[in-house]
Amino acid sequence: MSAKYQAEYIWIDGTQPTAKLRSKTRVLDVGDELPIWGFDGSSTNQAPGDDSDCVLNPVLTVPDPIRKGNNKLVMCEVLLTDLTSHPSNTRAACAAMAEKHAASDTWFGIEQEYTLFKGSRPLGFPDNGFPAPQGGYYCGVGADEVFGRPLVEEHMTACIEAELAISGINAEVMPGQWEFQIGPVVAPTAGDHLWLARWLLYRLGEKFGISATLDPKPVPGDWNGAGAHTNFSTKAMRESYEPCVEAAEALGRRAELHIANYGHRIEERLTGLHETARYDEYFYGVSDRGASVRIPWQVEKDGKGYIEDRRPNANCDPYVVTKLIIETIHEA
Repeated sequence: MSAKYQAEYIWIDGTQPTAKLRSKTRVLDVGDELPIWGFDGSSTNQAPGDDSDCVLNPVLTVPDPIRKGNNKLVMCEVLLTDLTSHPSNTRAACAAMAEKHAASDTWFGIEQEYTLFKGSRPLGFPDNGFPAPQGGYYCGVGADEVFGRPLVEEHMTACIEAELAISGINAEVMPGQWEFQIGPVVAPTAGDHLWLARWLLYRLGEKFGISATLDPKPVPGDWNGAGAHTNFSTKAMRESYEPCVEAAEALGRRAELHIANYGHRIEERLTGLHETARYDEYFYGVSDRGASVRIPWQVEKDGKGYIEDRRPNANCDPYVVTKLIIETIHEA
């Protein structure tokens, strides 16, 4: 009997306005290539019941840090049964745009914020009322300020073992709120890695009885929302400062289009009161975290580098965000 391994096929469904992750397991013979695989699209908002078959096409395979051994995590894109791209497949357009402008060698670093919940309340929130105001929890240490670290550390280790481009973690300004960073890496790989890192976070949360949410405003009131600040640079930006400014100005020329595609309920997060400009305003500035786009101070000092688009929501689709940024800075 030949040796077997488990392949966890992971895909993005058709739920609106914010897509969800789905996955299922296939047992294969060691050495076999990963086949395309079907699923019931009528149960994932991707097909009607009378024509329900959709296709999973593997695009990235990494080691499975949960099952370990020869087992794999398989990021997939969704196709129709004629093997063309499914309407919910945002990766295809991202890959095409990245290939069109491959010569610019655009790198992305995405800061994924998220909030850990135990039941109906964020970790660290008392059963009644609210904790001390935000601020002291950011990059904090100690059981009175940091909540959920065992899950966060295990998630970071799992991302490393899965060979994802994770570059760091930190506690955020609200109790139970954290961030991990993916990158720098090109598109659409940045999206592949971020979606897989999200899946690992949800999957490991099952073990702890903790759910992670990408809700852009998980707690109303005087609390920061959760974003996915997107840092990026082209080869030209990494060599001189003027292209950094040009990219920031280009983003402003299509500000409304980007806001419309940067995540559901973005207006609840981008109020102008909790870092980052209002959703209906656009401006950029050096070292300004209240701006729509920030040029880091060291970039101005060095005369080259990258810029940070602070507008994307935590619940954004990274394929859509990276595709739009590439399109805007090259074609706007």
